[in-house]
Amino acid sequence: MQLKIMMPKKKHLSASRAPLILFLCQMISALEVPLDPKLLEDLVQPPTITQQSPKDYIIDPRENIVIQCEAKGKPPPSFSWTRNGTHFDIDKDPLVTMKSGSGTLTVNIMSEGKAETYEGVYQCTARNERGAAISNNIVIRPSRSPLWTKEKLERITLRNGQSLVLPCRPPVGLPPPIIFWMDNSFQRLPQSERVSQGLNGDLYFSNVLPEDTREDYICYARFNHTQTIQQKQPISVKVISVDELNDTIAANLSDTEFYAKSHRERPPTFLTPEGNASRKEELRGNVLSLECIAEGLPTPIIYWIKEDGTLPINRTFYRNFKKTLQIVQVTEADSGNYQCIAKNALGAIHHIISVTVKAAPYWIIAPQNLVLSPGEDGTLICRANGNPKPRISWLLNGVPIEIAPDDPSRKIDGDTIIFSNVQERSSAVYQCNASNEYGYLLANAFVNVLAEPPRILTSADTLYQVIANRPALLDCAFFGSPLPTIEWFKGAKGSALREDIYVLHENGTLEIPVAQKDSTGTYTCVARNKLGMAKNDIHLEIKDPTRIIKQPEYAVVQRGSTVSFECIVKHDHTLIPTVMWLKDHRELPSDGRFTVDKDHLVVADVNDDDGGTYTCVANTTLDNVSASAVLSVVAPTPTPAPIYDVPNPPFDLELTDQLDRSVQLSWTPGDDNNSPISKFIIEYEDAMHEPGLWHHQTEVPGAQTTAQLKLSPYVNYSFRVMAVNSLGRSLPSEASEQYLTKAAEPDKNPTAVEGLGSEPDNLVITWKPLNGFESNGPGLQYKVSWRQKDGDDEWTSMVVADVSKYIVSGTPTFVPYLIKVQALNDAGFAPEPAVVLGHSGEDLPMVAPGNVHVNVVNSTLAEVHWDPVPLKSIRGHLQGYRIYYWKAQSSSTRNRRHIEKKILTFQGSKTHGMLPGLEPFSHYTLNVRVVNGKGEGPASPDRVFNTPEGVPSAPSSLKIVNPTLDSLTLEWEPPSHPNGVLTEYTLKYQPINSTHELGPLVDLKIPANKTRWTLKNLNFSTRYKFYFYAQTAAGSGNQITEEAITTVDEAGILPPDVGAGKAMASRQVDIATQGWFIGLMCAVALLILILLIVCFIRRNKGGKYPVKEKEDAHADPEIQPMKEDDGTFGEYSDAEDHKPLKKGSRTPSDRTVKKEDSDDSLVDYGEGVNGQFNEDGSFIGQYSGKKEKEPAEGNESSEAPSPVNAMNSFV
Repeated sequence: MQLKIMMPKKKHLSASRAPLILFLCQMISALEVPLDPKLLEDLVQPPTITQQSPKDYIIDPRENIVIQCEAKGKPPPSFSWTRNGTHFDIDKDPLVTMKSGSGTLTVNIMSEGKAETYEGVYQCTARNERGAAISNNIVIRPSRSPLWTKEKLERITLRNGQSLVLPCRPPVGLPPPIIFWMDNSFQRLPQSERVSQGLNGDLYFSNVLPEDTREDYICYARFNHTQTIQQKQPISVKVISVDELNDTIAANLSDTEFYAKSHRERPPTFLTPEGNASRKEELRGNVLSLECIAEGLPTPIIYWIKEDGTLPINRTFYRNFKKTLQIVQVTEADSGNYQCIAKNALGAIHHIISVTVKAAPYWIIAPQNLVLSPGEDGTLICRANGNPKPRISWLLNGVPIEIAPDDPSRKIDGDTIIFSNVQERSSAVYQCNASNEYGYLLANAFVNVLAEPPRILTSADTLYQVIANRPALLDCAFFGSPLPTIEWFKGAKGSALREDIYVLHENGTLEIPVAQKDSTGTYTCVARNKLGMAKNDIHLEIKDPTRIIKQPEYAVVQRGSTVSFECIVKHDHTLIPTVMWLKDHRELPSDGRFTVDKDHLVVADVNDDDGGTYTCVANTTLDNVSASAVLSVVAPTPTPAPIYDVPNPPFDLELTDQLDRSVQLSWTPGDDNNSPISKFIIEYEDAMHEPGLWHHQTEVPGAQTTAQLKLSPYVNYSFRVMAVNSLGRSLPSEASEQYLTKAAEPDKNPTAVEGLGSEPDNLVITWKPLNGFESNGPGLQYKVSWRQKDGDDEWTSMVVADVSKYIVSGTPTFVPYLIKVQALNDAGFAPEPAVVLGHSGEDLPMVAPGNVHVNVVNSTLAEVHWDPVPLKSIRGHLQGYRIYYWKAQSSSTRNRRHIEKKILTFQGSKTHGMLPGLEPFSHYTLNVRVVNGKGEGPASPDRVFNTPEGVPSAPSSLKIVNPTLDSLTLEWEPPSHPNGVLTEYTLKYQPINSTHELGPLVDLKIPANKTRWTLKNLNFSTRYKFYFYAQTAAGSGNQITEEAITTVDEAGILPPDVGAGKAMASRQVDIATQGWFIGLMCAVALLILILLIVCFIRRNKGGKYPVKEKEDAHADPEIQPMKEDDGTFGEYSDAEDHKPLKKGSRTPSDRTVKKEDSDDSLVDYGEGVNGQFNEDGSFIGQYSGKKEKEPAEGNESSEAPSPVNAMNSFV
């Protein structure tokens, strides 16, 4: 039964809501053209610009000029160019060529010509029969890196403490150069709060010091575009003290223009900007940089505030020792007055900068392509904002719409074009231009009027396999103009599906929220519009979930023993599970002690490293489950050692020669218990700091009974001694008297000193504190010192109590620091500590890896490459790169079902990695992120890739049905995991004769759409073996095998309840009721009876027979078991049926029963008889087949042969 799910009907709205109606019409009518190659080949489409050079295009004059212009369309568009507003005839310029099938221009200036000749404004037009699209105006300008003008620089002499500005004034280049100051050795000049470079490149000194004297202040300008560096003439600076000035004032008066100010402390004044107020204008989205540099003595410190507001927290950064305030991604809300304050001990001064944020045009709603059907309505909306408000103008196929041909279906209303009752002639490309004095935006949007009947793009007869009680999503991608409606049906004659059970998504996907076993079947997707109808069948199979019915259990084992974990998995019979074992969520060690079979993991010779969590993971192509158990390894039960053989403890301990740092200990040994003492162990207790805890002090040879012990200050010592012989250690002696040493300064400093930030703006200094024994005295404290490694700051120190951590706040993010921690107590300081390197806190990386690209290696493996991010943007210790990747799913799937993303982390600075375990014939998406100690940075733009086809799995099943005299019919299910598009099936088969020998192999190709095939002209009553597998373009999959037998006659077909593939029939007739057979059997029986009577009479008379003679000839009358050469029944015989006959048997020991030649094996047909008459006339019988174990004595009769089976042996 099925229910119909219809698309929502449009409701009628009042006239007052006409704008909303227009917007909804656009949303409903604007069709998206799917990126299906076959569909795109058939549909006409106006041109679309896909790639173009930037608006402001600065070129390298030493290389060829390449101006990009790429477009797509159907039919393929042609290209033309304008230069400075007029047509650019590229055929007349031999240096200019256009790329085939493209609009990209190449100007060959490397052979001849100059780049300046091709300066100008270029615009590309792509045109086909449906319209014309245009590019932005591309302004071509060659880069310039001019030399510094010649100038004579005089030596600058000034007094210690005066301010100084060294001008740079670099040449004007394109683009502007990067400025930096260095010396003659190409070493950057150190900068600080006192000396820094301004935004204009000048070098500012708030006050000069004698060490500023040098001959080589050099300003460099680096022009990145041309990779050139220009340098200014060196500037010489001489700073003299007051005493030197008295001696040199006359000689230097004519050489300096900066000799004026006295060497006195003074309040701050601004070197830049000038005055009390200034103005700054910046564009939206740029970086706003405000600068205040002050002079004064002592050196002023700069502070920033915003009047009537606060600085944005996440977008505000301080540069150049807080002399520069930067706000990134500036917006109109950042306009206002900013105040910089310069302050030192003698006063403060402030400057107000009025900031105005303007904005080039930016999109509110960019026009989108419209695909309409004849007679439909639609709208193009072009809405932009800016400061000042941008002006909107429209073009049609590159021509101002005011002078374009009139179209009655088009109406222009400011930033909106309204279309009504469009026809095919309404197809065109519209351009929207939004411009103000700061820039412009240009967007192409086409209107494509198409009349297309519905098409279903999902492959026909697609098979979906879903685990029971999970959602099932059946895709039905479609296209048509007008937009088709979608209906779903189940079964051949069902009604449309009800919406209360199923969910129909806008993209045509049918969702079954909870799939059950009865959801299995064929579903039909039907798409309709006024031009026609299309349908497609989708097949759904519901599989049983995989379960672990016997889970591994917690185990405690001793070292050296063996442990076994059990994991029994139950799964859908059509799915092939793989079971994998993990230890602590990683692969098992590559050790021969670990053995894995079907249901068990066995670990032999267990050691301590084997302890942990063991997990059994069962995977199928549709689901996976896991179960874990913990293994604990313990020591074997120790064998107690005899304690009566160890020495007795020493006694009579005495302390002598008591000094500040040493003492002598003597003792009397105890009885060695007949095993010589090899050594004495001396231990001490610190009753002041660690009472009750004994520590190892030293060891002395067994012949020695005194020891000179080294002591530490401020410890209350007690000593004890233990004797050791070959059998063990004695009990400790009684403790000696206590001895308290005097206090002294610490001998050592804390160890394990580290500096790591817990937050981006702090530095956490930690260390392993000294214990009480190491303190050497009361009042233990620590002097913690730190300073920036790359700065000129002095050490900052703090004395803290006996703790193990100190936090420095307000540090810049991830800056190296030099750190040292020194111990001290009431007696003094420890030696100077070692300096260690630490870092302030990390912050999340700022930049995503760039240039991510994917190389698909094979159907299950891909290689990913990316460019490393700049080290400065990592803002922490580089941990590596992390790749997130997942199989792409439809929009409906993402709404209803969590996308399982997989993660691979590559340690260190690797820029490539492999993605294993991909599914063949799948669509994947990935991105890359850099990782530091704080976490992940932003993700790179998503990259998509497709895995190629792989070989399919084996067909799900193979059955042989309807066996006849000369034919067999094969039925099968397609592979559960095709891994691509099946191209065909291959069937190979060969007969098997009665001796199990294989006949010639027949190879047969079967179309991929078949699931049944009948083989004819086969031999009757013959066993055949079949090999069957599927193929894709990637190759052949795994095969499935089966065996079957043709029937003996037409009436020998097995009933349906006989197992498939095991059908057997034989030409058997119930002859037991036939008269001739009964007569024959009676005659045979009578003949045997007569022979037995004759033999009995002759024996009683004492006569010898040939049999008797041969029995007498043997020493051992027992007959040995028969071998194959002796006439046994080969591989079909049962060894228990051929035991040796006991004495008295009438069977001759040298006579064997031969196997009769027949077409059929007796084993194949059940019980059988095979016998012959011996030379003495006795009948020797041997029975084999399905029977109970029988006695082997010769004088006992065997089971009577069946007449039917006896006859069958002669068929």
